[in-house]
Amino acid sequence: MKIKDIIGFGDTRACCGQIDVPTDVELKALNAMRNIKDKVRDLKKGLSEISSSGTDGNAQKTEELEKEISRLKAAWMAWEKERENAARQRMIRLGHEEEIY
Repeated sequence: MKIKDIIGFGDTRACCGQIDVPTDVELKALNAMRNIKDKVRDLKKGLSEISSSGTDGNAQKTEELEKEISRLKAAWMAWEKERENAARQRMIRLGHEEEIY
């Protein structure tokens, strides 16, 4: 028996378990961001249709769409931060980065 067989050298599952890439938290954030992107795309399409119609009575609808886009942008930024934190935690668990206290 060789020493590497005793300590599990070369088998990362022996020391830290198997880590999915991307992690479940990263996937949750990425899926949420994908949904936000789809919603924003639809809202921008609606804004484009309103502006191309040329009628002045749609100011309120335009304002509502712009507010919703702003709200979704804030949600995107929150999910992006969550994704970045999850990616950092994964890198720490893999030993590629050190945890900062």
